[in-house]
Amino acid sequence: MQKHRIAVIAGDGIGPEVIAEGVKVLKRVAELDGGFEFEFDEFPWGCEYYLKTGRMMPENGIDILKDYDAIFLGAVGYPGVPDHISLWDLLLTIRKSFDQYVNLRPVKLLKGAPCPLAGIKREDIDMTFVRENSEGEYAGSGAWLYKNSPNEVVIQNGVFSRHGCERIIRYAYELARKEGKTLTSISKGNALNYSMVFWDQIFKEIGEEYPDVSTYSYLVDAASMFMVKDPARFEIVVTSNLFGDILTDLGAAISGGMGLAAGANLNPERKYPSMFEPIHGSAPDIAGQGKANPLATVWSASQMLDFFGHKEWADKLIDIIEELMVEAKVLTPDMGGAATTSEVGDAVVFKLG
Repeated sequence: MQKHRIAVIAGDGIGPEVIAEGVKVLKRVAELDGGFEFEFDEFPWGCEYYLKTGRMMPENGIDILKDYDAIFLGAVGYPGVPDHISLWDLLLTIRKSFDQYVNLRPVKLLKGAPCPLAGIKREDIDMTFVRENSEGEYAGSGAWLYKNSPNEVVIQNGVFSRHGCERIIRYAYELARKEGKTLTSISKGNALNYSMVFWDQIFKEIGEEYPDVSTYSYLVDAASMFMVKDPARFEIVVTSNLFGDILTDLGAAISGGMGLAAGANLNPERKYPSMFEPIHGSAPDIAGQGKANPLATVWSASQMLDFFGHKEWADKLIDIIEELMVEAKVLTPDMGGAATTSEVGDAVVFKLG
């Protein structure tokens, strides 16, 4: 029997609550299939761990994780721990150490999901964002000079390598070709006269290898406007680390809210484990109250199943999410319901059979 070894980092705030439901769902899928199983190992890393030890994870944390098939991450961040520490010392460390250079985020208006846009049909919002996840504006390169003086200066560098740009753009072209969809590149070449001009150049160069893929290019400000006014024009989208981060949150806002926002951090070559996570954050204001929406975590579990080659089960989970939203009987308060986090998870398991 095929075994998938999963490192579970439930993290902070509502993270443990939603991850528990994701694990519950994955276990049930494996039971029903009978051809594979999951082995889950939990690690209590995150902000609470930091407040006790001064570290977000142990010094040998990456060595501990490297032999797993995937990582299931809940949420990172909690009051009392600076955001740059909670982000850089856990999430970004994992992404960079395991070369998870593809951040894959679906922006899809599912059946029954609320949409704040007028006159939009469900099929108008069906995008996949391919966000560069290893360098760019989040490379962590820069300097802080003359601290606490009148001459204080900070420099934040964006790092765009040919290797990094080519591999993410080629991944996006391959995905567009495989799915028979258009590919849109989003940059800011008119203002960022080095990094984004370089990005645009490589997008054009790689495109010569894919004459069958229809392409478009937009400046990020125009793309933001079109995502609201005419989202149907976007299918596969490739963009930089910073722009992808911001635009996918906008995408979540127009396709049901952050409670449905899922993400995968992929090492496509599978040399290292990939990581799957809901991207709604730790929401400490509702932590421990059973109000957290686990459907983004279920969607992340669907992405994990797809990555492992269990596409039928991955699609089944999306179908169940839609059924729950259309029925509107077992939903958390953010979606107008009165169910608890665990009740929604139980409903998913029940629908699985």
